[in-house]
Amino acid sequence: MLATLTSQFARIAVTAIFAAAMGLAAAAQAPDPLIGTWKLDLAKSTFKPGPAPKSLTVVIEAAGKGIKVAVEGVGGDGTPVKFGYTSMRDGKDVPVTGSPNFDAAAITLSSPREGTILYKRAGKTAITAKTSVSMDGKTLLVTYDGTDAKGQALHNAYHYVKQ
Repeated sequence: MLATLTSQFARIAVTAIFAAAMGLAAAAQAPDPLIGTWKLDLAKSTFKPGPAPKSLTVVIEAAGKGIKVAVEGVGGDGTPVKFGYTSMRDGKDVPVTGSPNFDAAAITLSSPREGTILYKRAGKTAITAKTSVSMDGKTLLVTYDGTDAKGQALHNAYHYVKQ
């Protein structure tokens, strides 16, 4: 009888360990809430001093353990906007290509849904962007505070909708 109880206990323990391991594996492989295509909702966004861009789309893809960010659209003055970078989200500077406002970015995460991007120009932080993905994963809010390439102060609140 003791052997039977020990055997049943061992099966229960193995099953519990297996279930816990599977739960951890599933949690570790949870989809990154930032990954996807995000389209700017101009009606819910604010731009100070302005003008607001005519359109912006941000595509965020997995890149190994990091992310690849590609931004494309039309600026408020009608000029094309197209820049991008790849980051491990480890706080280290990475080069940004295509932007007149910054040449490097450093991303840190405070949670899977929130982070900070320091956009830099010539080694100095020009813009601090705070990012937040909604709990339902359908909206991305990005607030920019800093200065543009002309030294003009800006405070922009971008409201993106997942496509």
